[in-house]
Amino acid sequence: MPLHRTPLFDWHSSHRGRMVEFGGWEMPVQYSSIAEEHHTVRKAVGLFDISHMGRLRFDGPDAQRLLDHLLTCRVDNLVDGQIRYGLVCNDAGQILDDVLVNRINPTSFGLVVNASNRLKIVDWINQRKADLCKSGKSLDLSFRDETQDTGMIAIQGPRSLELVQKVLNMDVSAMRYYFGQFSTFDGASIFVSRTGYTGEDGFEVIVPANLTVKLWETFIEAGESAELKPCGLGCRDTLRLEAAMPLYGHELSECIDPLTAGLKSSIKLDKSEFVGRDALAKIADREDRPVRVGIKLNSKRIAREHSEIFAADARIGEVTSGTFSPTLEQSIAMAYVAKPHSAIGTSITVDIRGKREAAEIVPLPFYKRAK
Repeated sequence: MPLHRTPLFDWHSSHRGRMVEFGGWEMPVQYSSIAEEHHTVRKAVGLFDISHMGRLRFDGPDAQRLLDHLLTCRVDNLVDGQIRYGLVCNDAGQILDDVLVNRINPTSFGLVVNASNRLKIVDWINQRKADLCKSGKSLDLSFRDETQDTGMIAIQGPRSLELVQKVLNMDVSAMRYYFGQFSTFDGASIFVSRTGYTGEDGFEVIVPANLTVKLWETFIEAGESAELKPCGLGCRDTLRLEAAMPLYGHELSECIDPLTAGLKSSIKLDKSEFVGRDALAKIADREDRPVRVGIKLNSKRIAREHSEIFAADARIGEVTSGTFSPTLEQSIAMAYVAKPHSAIGTSITVDIRGKREAAEIVPLPFYKRAK
């Protein structure tokens, strides 16, 4: 099957973007170096093409009811413009995807899903919608996938606020984190949210597909004085790992439940019902669940995914994500380990290609921006 391309594919290719496959899309992993782009986001502002993320739209009197049935978080108490992180689980309480849901108005909602899971989630929504209707719970709503009709751009870093205000000519200084509002660009409606996946202040913009390149180039031109650089997936991964943000396919998967993943705040067991609720209620009572932890290694070697972790000679878990942190100048990783060995300060070793490297369990996140 051919890979999908975002509206910015030609721009990336003509500006030294090194293209790779990611989640069924051709995406830039870097333009210069991952470390340089990483530091740009931490110190100034970086621009990301995130058009590969799935964008779904729900409209109708029962849109909120369907989403409350599908998601672990509450949707019924969102206000217009508010965005919330949640999980889509199967009946066993395992994670199908982690998502952002936003309320546009009382009968309209948006859902942003991971690129690699988009088709799976679309099928899951249609299946659950059909199941509800078969059970006599008729639903009055429309649901559509808007991914191919739109683009999505992220502006991330300490200078993102001034740049977004300059380019979009709108005051976003009072916009709270995990809120968004509609605006216009070149006469078209766009949605601007104060969200991101880097650990820095930042914004994400959903724009019509045919205006994505124009908006991107407008940010590039206006961002020169703010030291803006286009950034690829490589530094997006190092940034999110420093901020201890879980990534689907690594910390999250259909083999992991959100309670084990440390996402308790996004699971509302007091909701009347949602898919996976009963299973999660039972999992919540278990004391033997592994724990997601942070690890700092004593050497500069990188602990890759599936690297085994030991306490003395006992295997206690494995790495889910690892990198050399450009900010901390240290090798870091996230992992799942057995609960008795999860305390901060626990000395461990990590097997990296057959050699045990000394390491320590440390608090998450590894990096937190100054307020």
